[in-house]
Amino acid sequence: MGRRRKAREVALQFLYQLELHGDDDPTPHAAEFWTRHPVDEETRVFADTLVRGTKQHQAKTDELIRQYAEHWDLERMAVVDRNILRLAVYELLWQEDVPPKVAINEAIEIAKKFGTGESSRFINGVLDRIHKELRPAS
Repeated sequence: MGRRRKAREVALQFLYQLELHGDDDPTPHAAEFWTRHPVDEETRVFADTLVRGTKQHQAKTDELIRQYAEHWDLERMAVVDRNILRLAVYELLWQEDVPPKVAINEAIEIAKKFGTGESSRFINGVLDRIHKELRPAS
């Protein structure tokens, strides 16, 4: 597994933990989290960037997910699916060094690993719509 895939998976776990604790700030939890999930420095730095960026832009990403996930209430989505979408939308819109197809494919693969049997199709559909509307030239 590549470092960036590992970073995305660890970032998802961190986002999941933050949501369960009802906390938007990763800082107080970082030391303990990284002790429990040791990774190399490059992986940790990328994962930390993803977590902080996702949390920073969460209001906007949640708004977009609500808009493009037809007939789905954000609060009723599985916590894993919701956080995979948040992470991927952050990458699609604010991580310019990540090609949109990579962000979408990585989210699909992570959904296959951590989500339900339907998660990858659902996530693919939502991200594809967001991508086509917001980054059509990519």
